[in-house]
Amino acid sequence: MSIFSIATSGLSAASLRVSVAASNIANISTTGPLPASGGSSTSAGAGSSGVGPTFPAAYVPLRVDQVSQSSGSTPGGSVATVSAVSPSYIAQSDPSAPFANEDGLVAAPNVDLAGEFVELVTAKYSFIANAKVIQAYAETTESLLDITT
Repeated sequence: MSIFSIATSGLSAASLRVSVAASNIANISTTGPLPASGGSSTSAGAGSSGVGPTFPAAYVPLRVDQVSQSSGSTPGGSVATVSAVSPSYIAQSDPSAPFANEDGLVAAPNVDLAGEFVELVTAKYSFIANAKVIQAYAETTESLLDITT
């Protein structure tokens, strides 16, 4: 794998980190009924919970798993995948929500706001470092072409 492709895989991973962190931050307040309360997004609410209309489920936060690409004859770079955070929700008190259970609890996304900002900063510096690698690669290639002509 070339230096250029290794750096571009790092840029792609950093970009994915920013997208996932931004999505998690934007949806941190998107609550829904607790799955055990009977008011899930797929049920009609005709259970013991007394919830009439259907309410959407709480936002499921995501995370980025980045691993070194070590397979193949020329390993290098990294691969980033997105997966759901587990557990995806925490019980939060909001008795005024129309989908709150009998105890006044709703499902809130299990998002650590400080952790998401750390992800953004990590992605920023990863992006900068990989961009510098590409810049140095381009300058070195240009210098080599000048020497041979």
